[in-house]
Amino acid sequence: MYYAREPGKIIHLRYDTLAQMLTLGNIHAGNKMIVMETCAGLVLGAVMERMGGYGSIIQMYPGGGPVRAATSCFGFPKPFFDNLHEFPLSKVQSLLSGTFTTETLPADPEENALLEEESNGLSEEKQTSLQETEEEPATEAPMEISPTEEQDTMDINAEDVDFKGNKEKENKENVREKQIKQWERRKKLKEAAALLREKNADGLIVASKFHPTPLLLSLLDFVAPSRPFVVYCQYKEPLLECYTKLRERGGVINLKLSETWLRNYQVLPDRSHPKLTMSGGGGYLLSGITVILEKGKSDSSNSEALKMEEPSSKRCKLQDLPC
Repeated sequence: MYYAREPGKIIHLRYDTLAQMLTLGNIHAGNKMIVMETCAGLVLGAVMERMGGYGSIIQMYPGGGPVRAATSCFGFPKPFFDNLHEFPLSKVQSLLSGTFTTETLPADPEENALLEEESNGLSEEKQTSLQETEEEPATEAPMEISPTEEQDTMDINAEDVDFKGNKEKENKENVREKQIKQWERRKKLKEAAALLREKNADGLIVASKFHPTPLLLSLLDFVAPSRPFVVYCQYKEPLLECYTKLRERGGVINLKLSETWLRNYQVLPDRSHPKLTMSGGGGYLLSGITVILEKGKSDSSNSEALKMEEPSSKRCKLQDLPC
């Protein structure tokens, strides 16, 4: 439905390309997957459906919070979301460097705005109440009030006090609820950070509108060796750059850059033929497998390989050359 009506929301991710991503990523029940996507939660929902509620998923998200509009359309039961964690991309570098703390995390911008409004509202109410209390004795002194009018004013003042008291209680309850939500959010972030610190994820899937190279190079550190990773991009050039960077960095094998091709057929009696209105392209996939990256041994092995390229009998020493 997304691809037919609004393909821009899912970065023109075609359904056969999504199937290839799930297959190349080796997604099955019991996995520990890292998913970075900006497809309105479509890739996340496909991974959750393939895993069947078993295992754990860590969703990396940009901005203030994860977007899961398409995930809610799958109709998953509540147990499916128990093992779903989220972690912001802005905190990845601090987590890798070991300086990540949840104490410095700000609240959501909406919560901050609401808290400011409530504090402003409370201060305004206090100011108005102080002004009323200051103005009341000045106005009441020269006037003579009958007992019936005194009773009416007392009733009105009591109603105002009750209304203000109820409003203050509601504001306090709202502040408490927001504090509880913020505490739960920090607790979930701590759990996701603990899962990422183990650096033993079983796979990585990236389908984002951002450039894949910095995302992949930073997120590959959380993936265990001998595990697959898949990167989707609508265009080929960013994946070519990512391919060359990975070859220079090392730590990956079996790198493949592929494009899926799909043709729809009309099947009718004596009128079966390919449809004329077919999609021009379904995007590109970069897949590979992680291996252990040892910098010291890799440098020494490279130098030894260069030495062994030429046989010893053909090597010429400087002292053997004629003067």
